[in-house]
Amino acid sequence: MSAAMTSIALADRLRHIEGSPTLALAATAKALAKAGKPVLDFTAGEPDFPTPPAIKAAAIKAIEHNCTKYTPVAGILELRKAIANTLARRLGRPYADAEVMVTCGAKQALYNALQVLCNPGDEVVVLTPHWVSYEPLVLLAAAKPVFVETTEADGFQPDPAAVKRAITSKTKAIILNSPSNPTGAVIEESRLKELAAVLKGARSDESLFMISDEIYDQIVFPPARSYSIVQVDPTLIDRTILVNGVSKSYSMTGWRIGYAAGPQHVIDAMINLQSHSTSNPTSISQYAALEAITGDQREVQRMAEEFQRRRDALVGGLNGIPGLSCFNPQGAFYAWCNISGLKQPADTIASRWLEEAFIATVPGEGFGSRKHVRFSFATSRETIQEGVTRLTQWLHKP
Repeated sequence: MSAAMTSIALADRLRHIEGSPTLALAATAKALAKAGKPVLDFTAGEPDFPTPPAIKAAAIKAIEHNCTKYTPVAGILELRKAIANTLARRLGRPYADAEVMVTCGAKQALYNALQVLCNPGDEVVVLTPHWVSYEPLVLLAAAKPVFVETTEADGFQPDPAAVKRAITSKTKAIILNSPSNPTGAVIEESRLKELAAVLKGARSDESLFMISDEIYDQIVFPPARSYSIVQVDPTLIDRTILVNGVSKSYSMTGWRIGYAAGPQHVIDAMINLQSHSTSNPTSISQYAALEAITGDQREVQRMAEEFQRRRDALVGGLNGIPGLSCFNPQGAFYAWCNISGLKQPADTIASRWLEEAFIATVPGEGFGSRKHVRFSFATSRETIQEGVTRLTQWLHKP
């Protein structure tokens, strides 16, 4: 490529946007493993289980029946109805199929929502530690992320008073993520009620929205229970955009099916935006998702139970290593490990673990913390046991 080509200025909107660190580190770990290195990969943000057989069979049937053409931009009606029915059953609040749209993964649902809600200079409240893509998604919408810290001492529960202080006349949305990536915290029902009161008290009109990312809502470990804000305060149904999908609960990350549910005028705007970006999600994947949502749910429960056993093994093991302290997650499949006892920042520790022990993790800087490293326990218990052994040996090396 010529020097003239490389000097061409890119759009300003990309100035502060970098690639996903989790995806980059996962790629590095896979490359090392392919090169023959004994890498233990704790980076993955996806279940290691195969997609359940009935879901795969539904996709094959869709191909055989030639369901391989364009669909409506918002998704096939059968899937939208199934999502609406599932939400109504789970939340106890009715949703019409016109209040639901299907997207190319939950990330696109978040992107669409922020694009249609935000104007340049608007603000979006983000609880931190936060998923690495929230900040770039807000910036791509020409808005400003306003971070509100949660603390381990408080179980990474949001502080309603701190959220209230962060809201200004420019605030357009508050993003919630429960269960959380990266902490695994599940927002308690009482906190959600307080947050609902904050949202309603902050603005007399309905120009302030809650975006509730619930992609891990079926991976919850008893006695914890996952609540949605529209469950605890039904009056917020017209000010809440729910985001979810089939990626995590059904082990369908590569199928790329997410969805959003919310006020019809917002969903209509998101559909219009999608019509000029990706158009419809993959037709075959939609039929697979229809089977996932309407079919036998026992595989979902089986996977969640195995994740809980892995959580216990990993968190217990990490907490037995001097210098490490690991929060016990109530949901999702991540362990948020405090490494401040090692006296080095997270990116340095993660690099050393990869280079010196062939253990791949994700440093916490991208999530908003230099004192934490994220482990995914979407991997085998054998890998977890070996990882704990290697870290113990690494710590005691001269």
